[in-house]
Amino acid sequence: MKGLPGSIGWLLRHEIRLAWYNAAAGKATGTPRRPGMAGLAIAAAVWLVLHGIAWFVLARSTAIDTDDPRVLVAVTALLFGSMTFMLSSALKSSVVVLFERGDLDLLLSSPLPSRSIFTVRLGVVAAGTSVLYLFLLTPFAHAGALLGYGRWLAVYPVILGCATIVACMAMLVTLGLVRVLGARRTRVIAQLIGALAGALLFILAQLLNVMSQSREAEAAAVFERAFASQGLLGAASLLWLPGRALLGEALPVVGLVALAVAAFMLTTGLTHGFFVYGLQQAASSASAGRRPSGGVHYRFGHGLFDTVVRKEWRLIVRDPQLISQVALQLLYLLPLCLVMFRRSDVHVPALIAGLTLLCSSLTASLAWIVVSAEEAPDLLVLAPAPQPVVRLAKLAAGVMPALLIASIPLAWLVLTVPIPGLLACFTVSGATCTAALIVHWCGKAGSRSDYKARGRSDTLTSILGMLNSLSWGGLGWCLATVAGGAASGAYMAGGAFAGFFASATLVTAWLLRRRAAS
Repeated sequence: MKGLPGSIGWLLRHEIRLAWYNAAAGKATGTPRRPGMAGLAIAAAVWLVLHGIAWFVLARSTAIDTDDPRVLVAVTALLFGSMTFMLSSALKSSVVVLFERGDLDLLLSSPLPSRSIFTVRLGVVAAGTSVLYLFLLTPFAHAGALLGYGRWLAVYPVILGCATIVACMAMLVTLGLVRVLGARRTRVIAQLIGALAGALLFILAQLLNVMSQSREAEAAAVFERAFASQGLLGAASLLWLPGRALLGEALPVVGLVALAVAAFMLTTGLTHGFFVYGLQQAASSASAGRRPSGGVHYRFGHGLFDTVVRKEWRLIVRDPQLISQVALQLLYLLPLCLVMFRRSDVHVPALIAGLTLLCSSLTASLAWIVVSAEEAPDLLVLAPAPQPVVRLAKLAAGVMPALLIASIPLAWLVLTVPIPGLLACFTVSGATCTAALIVHWCGKAGSRSDYKARGRSDTLTSILGMLNSLSWGGLGWCLATVAGGAASGAYMAGGAFAGFFASATLVTAWLLRRRAAS
């Protein structure tokens, strides 16, 4: 598929080559690279294993009634859940192809039509969004086709159609944000929306779980009436058309494909001029900031500890993209808070364990940013300041935000169940402090732009941090259970083992730090 120079096929071939050589992954080293044979072999092996699992599951299942409301609900929920994660991926891909690739200025200054450029970029976003879901779902379609469900092969047009619709939505949202907020803010807001979209499914599931458990009888009666044959959510409801399309019914498949084609054509035909405007905004977004009104004001008088803490927090606040990546962990605190404040039969040990795990994870992320991703370590070492105070201030800057956020649920626990609440304060404080120490002792130097890839570049610290979080979380669960009256030997032994494992993890981190220093 070479195509004429400047044509859509020619540009598409260029984009496929970039995707194949994985230029984005090679950005850190400065040279593109393509997947090795080992990586391709592993992907092929995983795909074959998925085929085996699909065959094993479907061959032992009874005949599937596509008119059963339960089947339609499950399939439609699967498709809508996939589209939620598709939106997250498509928004991030739109930001990449519009702003982070850095080649659109060159393309737009060439004699290539802007509509062709936009068409190819939108097609690449749609195709990239669908790859993972085709990889996971097509084995079940293939196994179903061999077992007599040939219509399940409609997963190909349905997933491609859904990915195309979601990609059009993501691109329109990104370009609309450029028009309203400008390119610089759009890069942050789009990534934040993508992160929220990815976590939305989990949060909604937890909220529905909390609300349904409060009125189980009423909810069961309402659902029974709604899912009746003539009910609002019966088998004939239009709400299940996406699920019917995924199950291979002809008219829903044709309608979904037609909607995807129409959305793609309208998006490329009506907004490619808007696309050019957005890129011009991006090119001009690097202008110098305004001079502060009244001149520059210098503030002195703070001690060294306060100055370092303020400096670290100010650097984090000035990087909204980094905040959006770290703040995603805080979203998972919402279901915990709702469970605590809206239920009277709250399961305290589970809440303490979850709060401990989340605070430890958040502290590890902030400590990595503050300690390992320090942009001027030599300057701090050569500064005429006591190094122990500087190190303590940097660790405090990573620990205090998590403790501040956890203070509200911890205060509620202390007032409601005093002894388990005090134990929760102990496990949360211990988990956060040890997480920061592990990063300080064993963390490798990195860049803030590598925040997402820190697990691959610093495997030892990631493993120790995970073991530390699990140990403290298990300790919190066991201690709260014992304090609640279930003083069985199993929980006491589990608590002793978790405490020993947490101590062993910390000692291991210390020994590895001492070996590295020597």
